[in-house]
Amino acid sequence: MRRVVIVGQPPVQILDVTGPLEVFCNAPGYEVQIGNPGMENSLRTHRGVSLTDAAPIKEIKGPIDTLVIAGGPGSETGIYDEEFVSWIAEAGARSRRIASICTGAFLLAAAGLLDGKEAVTHWHFCDRLAKEFPKVKVRPEPIFLRDGSVYTSAGITAGIDLSLALVEEDHGHRAALDVARFLVMFLVRPGGQAQFSHMLSRQAVTSQPLRELHVWMLENLKADLSVDNLADRMGMSARHFTRVCLKDTQMNPGQFVDRMRVEAARQLIDSSTMGLKEVADQCGFSTADSMRRVFLRVLGITAGEYTNRFKSTMA
Repeated sequence: MRRVVIVGQPPVQILDVTGPLEVFCNAPGYEVQIGNPGMENSLRTHRGVSLTDAAPIKEIKGPIDTLVIAGGPGSETGIYDEEFVSWIAEAGARSRRIASICTGAFLLAAAGLLDGKEAVTHWHFCDRLAKEFPKVKVRPEPIFLRDGSVYTSAGITAGIDLSLALVEEDHGHRAALDVARFLVMFLVRPGGQAQFSHMLSRQAVTSQPLRELHVWMLENLKADLSVDNLADRMGMSARHFTRVCLKDTQMNPGQFVDRMRVEAARQLIDSSTMGLKEVADQCGFSTADSMRRVFLRVLGITAGEYTNRFKSTMA
């Protein structure tokens, strides 16, 4: 049996614990144990309920297969329990692999386990993680990623995606898919998918004219979406349009166009049998190689790598 230990600094985000718990408990060959940094036999969550049958971490001895550090308000204060952080470092040394869910990455970083490694956390906390722990190579895009034996994931439900990936790593795709089906999940998502979609970005825009422009852009991805042309459609100078776009989307026009085209390409790859050249043409990329470069810049993986991951996931 593979021993999985899930622990976090109270109060924890309840789904950061129960998401991975459900995945591993429904997969073959795992023994799951919840830990608590204190002396109580329960782990307090941020929703006013406690998870019972938790073991104080001082009682968790011996080898660990997978150490999972959950996030939540307790790990987001910037103040870390020295004894707990020391235990994480010590327990990590006797673990085959280590994973963080959401802001649990801050605890891994405090324990020195992310030094020199690529890591991700919830999008809202990526900048802070990078500033607080400059030795960590923070990548804000993926929903989860691996660097050696250390795995980190984005916000909340991404912990379920990461846990499924760990099950797939151990037992193969069929076992992970069986768990996902039992949990009535729509899709087992590969880690290279972005935390944001262009649809959510568009909904976040507050300016009515800019929202209308974004709708037009989504419907005309093959058009010339240069800054000058977009500014003309808005009746603005290119400089003023860039300022408006940055204010409303936190991206410059070029970045926003890239993200929309990548998201559209992902959806075609996910739902069609088109080849990459055809996908690139449909989404407004000049060539398949151009799409490869933009995918790499936006998602951290190429379009070909994304296609291979998706096909292996859905096989």
